[in-house]
Amino acid sequence: MIEAKNLSKSFEDIKALDSISATIRDGNVFGLIGTNGAGKSTFLKVLAGILKPESGEILIDNESVFENINAKEKFFYISDEQYFFANTNAKEMMKFYSSVYKNFDTLKCEKLLSALDLGINRKINTFSKGMKKQLCIALGVASNTKYLLCDETFDGLDPVMRQAVKSLFAKEMDERGLTPIIASHNLRELEDICDHVGLLHKGGILLSKDVSDMKLNIHKIQCVFETDFDMDRLKA
Repeated sequence: MIEAKNLSKSFEDIKALDSISATIRDGNVFGLIGTNGAGKSTFLKVLAGILKPESGEILIDNESVFENINAKEKFFYISDEQYFFANTNAKEMMKFYSSVYKNFDTLKCEKLLSALDLGINRKINTFSKGMKKQLCIALGVASNTKYLLCDETFDGLDPVMRQAVKSLFAKEMDERGLTPIIASHNLRELEDICDHVGLLHKGGILLSKDVSDMKLNIHKIQCVFETDFDMDRLKA
């Protein structure tokens, strides 16, 4: 389980995170929804131990994450802007991550890359944005970590590939209990996969609720008037 306790983080005069608290249960898909600039990327970077919060803490399975190698071995972080070593190919990146993550499955990664039609020996700097994102997803899944932190993972992917990635996440959840944490500006991208949603706005969480509970609170009402009704009266 991941726990965020009263996290705050500022960049000069900008309050990126303002006393955020959240609980992410194991085996669930946690969706972090918010507009650009809402603080989603900052939250994930604090969660990954890349940024240190000014106050509050992140606990992964009751361990503080910042500068803690044991805690960081439990997750793979897929950033919105992918970074790869200069002039490398997918095979070389696989070798690197296999040295970082002890449970990295090279065979699984090769199968995923083949299914995605990504050349294992092709230079990554020739990949499109979507292809780079697919490579990151393959590397992340093959790392076999307990948690997968995804920043705008579906952005740049076509509808078919988005569904394929969702199916892949579902398969990994079923087989080994993967817990994806997915940040997105588009609720529709996540509504069919998330178990729990946190709505982030201006550095604060406005809503944190199970998707099933949210659906129970949505009601459609149809009215039939016995006589002609002037719709302009509703605007008054």
